[in-house]
Amino acid sequence: MPGRMDLSSGVTDSRILGGRDVPVQELFRRWQQHRDQNAREALVRQYLPLARKLARRYRGAREPLDDLEQVASLGLVKAIDRYDSSRGIGFQHFAVPTILGELKRYFRDSGWAVHMPRGIQELALQVAQAERQLAAKTGREPTYNEVAEYLEISVQEVLEAAEAAAAHHAVSFDTPHDDGDGEAGTLGDSIGELDERYDLVTLTASIAPAAKRLSERDRRVLALRFVEDKTQSEIAEEVGVSQMQISRILSKALRQLATAVDDERALRA
Repeated sequence: MPGRMDLSSGVTDSRILGGRDVPVQELFRRWQQHRDQNAREALVRQYLPLARKLARRYRGAREPLDDLEQVASLGLVKAIDRYDSSRGIGFQHFAVPTILGELKRYFRDSGWAVHMPRGIQELALQVAQAERQLAAKTGREPTYNEVAEYLEISVQEVLEAAEAAAAHHAVSFDTPHDDGDGEAGTLGDSIGELDERYDLVTLTASIAPAAKRLSERDRRVLALRFVEDKTQSEIAEEVGVSQMQISRILSKALRQLATAVDDERALRA
């Protein structure tokens, strides 16, 4: 289309500069040496599609796409102002990490309701992006094992990232909550006791004999939750009880299992 930008051509939108196509390097020269605002505006228009494309990487991360595009555009402007063409580095190679850095800084400083270490925040974003990519390929929600394999990290790191993602937005415990079985309540009512499944990861060798002390129903619920990776709602439907009951069964079974594991370890000691 006449007058439109082409990132591969190095020629900017001609509408800004009196209908004349001007090479990108000339625009940078005008901006850096003469502070030509028209040249700066032309550069922003030239690379705005790149900023929007990078912003779309984080679509679905619980932030409006318009806000993400605005942050990415701010990163683009910073990249234009900081770029030094005399270093021989192409602008796009300089701009991409600058824009991504601005997006990550936005999530780190503004997007989290509870302070989290930077490494955990970035890992949570990587896990969220991996989940979207895997879901698009398979047509279903990926398991923790699949996400861990995709990112080449441990399942425990994926679990930690998933837990951290819950801190992205604060929700009141008084928020109305429906357990799916018509039993209305608040979000606080649905929160069970301390999840001890992390202990199960490190105590795998002791689980099998300890699990024999549990009832058949409890073993089945544990298997559905931690082996088949089903949600409490799915388990409740399959077992034929409410989600609240499944939460209680899991808490009780995990306590019993932890006690049995301690006994098994004491016998081996």
